[in-house]
Amino acid sequence: MIGAKLRQRLAAGETIFMVNPHHVSSGLVARLYELGADTVFLDCEHGSASFEDVREMARAARSGGGGAIVRPDSHQRSLIIRYLNCGADGIMVPMVETADQARAIVETVRYACPADHEKRLIIAMIETVTAIDNLDDLLKVEGVDVFFIGPGDLSQSMGHLPTVPEGQERPADVQEKIAGAVKKIRAAGKIAGTLVFEHEAARWSQAGCTFLYIHSDPFLRDGIRRMREITMRK
Repeated sequence: MIGAKLRQRLAAGETIFMVNPHHVSSGLVARLYELGADTVFLDCEHGSASFEDVREMARAARSGGGGAIVRPDSHQRSLIIRYLNCGADGIMVPMVETADQARAIVETVRYACPADHEKRLIIAMIETVTAIDNLDDLLKVEGVDVFFIGPGDLSQSMGHLPTVPEGQERPADVQEKIAGAVKKIRAAGKIAGTLVFEHEAARWSQAGCTFLYIHSDPFLRDGIRRMREITMRK
C-alpha cells in the first residue's frame, strides 16, 4: 500500500498527479506509471470496474511503483470496506458535506484496515455549496488527507452545467468559489486538490492545489487530432 508514501510526498509540498485511465485495464494502469503518473483513479461511481477489476488494477498499479485511488458511488460503509479489502490504496468519497460524514468515512477506513489504515489515503470530495459552507467544520476532522474540490458537481450545485466546451473556462462565480475554498484549505494547513485540464493546470497549481486529477482521454484525443491535422497538410 502506498497511501502513506503519497501522504508523505504531499506533506513535503510535492504535487501529485492522479490520472484516470477511463478503461478497465490493468495493462493500461501499469503503463500510466511508466509514463509518469503518481497514482491512478479508479472511478467506480461512473465507471464499470467490478471488485475483481479493482483488485487487478490496484495490483498492477503497485507493481509499477504507484497506487490506486478508488471512488465509490456513495458513502455506503460496506462498499468502502470492500474496495479497501480489494486493495485500494486510497478512497476518494463523493459528496462529503458535513463533518459527521467525514468522521464516519475516517472511522470506516480504520475499521476496514485496523492494522494498516495509515497506509491508505483518505480524500473527501467537496462538491456542493453546502459543503463549501461547512468547510470550516470539515477541515477540523482528523484523518482526512486531501480536501478535493469537484468543479463539475459544484458548478451544477451553483446552477450551471457541470461541464464546459473544450478549452473554455468555468463560470467566474464557480472559479471564485473554488479559489476561496482552496485558500481556506491551505490556510488550515491541509492539502487541497481539484480536477484540472491542461489550460488551467498552472492556475490551480499556483493557487495551492497539490493533488491534481487529470483525465487521460484529452491527451489521447488531442494527440490523435494533431496527427490528423499534420497528415492533412498538403
